[in-house]
Amino acid sequence: MRGGVGVGAGALAAVVLLAGCGGSGDGSGKGGSEGPGERKPSAVKKAAPLDVPPGYRSAQGWDETLAWVPRSVFTIPAEVTEDQVGAMQASSDGYTVRVRDAADGKVRWTSAAWQPPTPVEGAEGGPESDDARVEIPGLSTVEIDGSDHFVAWAHGLRGKDELHEGTEILRLAVYPADARGTGVKPLREIDVPLSASPGEFDLHGGQDGRLLVSWGDDGPFPSSTAVVDLVSGKVTVHEDSDTLLPECAEQLSCVGGRVVGVADGTPLVTVDGGGFGLAGRWHSDAVIPPGAPKTSGWSPNGLVYGTTDGRVLAAWRPKPFAEGEAAHPVWSVHDMRTGQLLASMRCANEVPQSARGKRDSGVGTSLNGRFLFAGPVTFDLERKKGLCLAGDGNRKTVLVASVDDRGAAYGAVERSADTETSTLVRLDLTAPAGSPEPLDPGTEVPIAMDLKGHGLFITRDENEAVLISLRRRS
Repeated sequence: MRGGVGVGAGALAAVVLLAGCGGSGDGSGKGGSEGPGERKPSAVKKAAPLDVPPGYRSAQGWDETLAWVPRSVFTIPAEVTEDQVGAMQASSDGYTVRVRDAADGKVRWTSAAWQPPTPVEGAEGGPESDDARVEIPGLSTVEIDGSDHFVAWAHGLRGKDELHEGTEILRLAVYPADARGTGVKPLREIDVPLSASPGEFDLHGGQDGRLLVSWGDDGPFPSSTAVVDLVSGKVTVHEDSDTLLPECAEQLSCVGGRVVGVADGTPLVTVDGGGFGLAGRWHSDAVIPPGAPKTSGWSPNGLVYGTTDGRVLAAWRPKPFAEGEAAHPVWSVHDMRTGQLLASMRCANEVPQSARGKRDSGVGTSLNGRFLFAGPVTFDLERKKGLCLAGDGNRKTVLVASVDDRGAAYGAVERSADTETSTLVRLDLTAPAGSPEPLDPGTEVPIAMDLKGHGLFITRDENEAVLISLRRRS
């Protein structure tokens, strides 16, 4: 789903595909349309046998079951910090955030019961389509003044009753990750006004206590956005992104802007035809990587593919090569605050046609931020080098799902139209071509690693309940 903003966000999107947590269902699976009071409580338990890759101990670790989460959902309500795992629980009183130590599963703190707004129409899914998904509250992480915080969020209607239609909002509840005890109350609750169908909104976190909420139309970057200051509670809505970049005043082709990130409270804008920048701070014209022309047709070159952890992943249409030579796109990583070029490479991964164009993969990082990845595009930012895992006509494309702090990664071979299942692989992003090795069928892959010597796995148990599993590395 659109929505994950924490450390494991890129990988979480992948696990929904690889492990089937967000797979199709009838929209009324285990707990599908039940209220919180009718759902089974979640519990931590000893590690059950799990088909893990070599290097992990199958039965050493701990599990937590989220029995209330329906089979077909937009997101899984779980997130991680460097040494903690947070999950959202449901009970008769509402929803709670429960945070555990990654090493042993002991509860560090539990929030007081939290009441989300009344669900919007269609949030409960429905039997009319096998693809109907249930919209449930979610959990994200964001950094405020150098400290991690969990953010619980839920889409719904405020003030709806027999006499009032209610106001559509996204409600946010902010908790410090280092809280202790039970009944922890949020530091603040913030209501963001929006208008969106179930699941059709984005959340992107920042390192400066701001959260970007986007909604409005289909695609990876909706047209309407709000920058939320999680410290003051101030919400700044941007409806016309074309006017945010001063460079657009001199360019007739500068239309269709989208806000795709935020740094120091300033929006990062990418434009439909090409060009991007942090409004009033820097523009892509000044940070063009080697091998990329300044313009593409009548427009500036360069589109933001995605953002994460204060970095911008951009794609550039290439300079034409000599006849018979392949002209592969240029991919680059930039510091969001300054635009500084951190690394670049050529890679045959397809460049989106516009700011609104489809993105096949989410952008994620290793826990320490050294490695950045988006499908077959990967970067080692410590070595300032890229590694392209796109197919070359013989070698198949590999899509990365997660990376640890040293470059050990997991992913899947891109499926062809006539293939029903993906081959899962283990890689080394510091080795030539990634040295992919196929995993045995049925092996689960971790979606986050380096959690006090553990990897995080998310699967479904025999009762179709979500199973959050921490397994120790050998």
